[in-house]
Amino acid sequence: MRTPDRYRLTFTHGRSGGEAVTDEVVVERTTSLGPGGNPVYCDRTGILRAEISPAGEVRMLASGGHQSPSAPSAEPLP
Repeated sequence: MRTPDRYRLTFTHGRSGGEAVTDEVVVERTTSLGPGGNPVYCDRTGILRAEISPAGEVRMLASGGHQSPSAPSAEPLP
């Protein structure tokens, strides 16, 4: 199975009024491997970094101090 070069990550945020808001960002594979041995993907700014397994499991990686990123859903892109 070929490792995807890009993923669309979708983050869902709850609002106090019960309304869910989503944010999407495209990440591309880097040459780095994460702590689990899977490829690391990064957005264009280099701030958002995620290790994504072949099963689509996402582990967000902090790129700076005071970050606590939530886990998004991941969709491979062509």
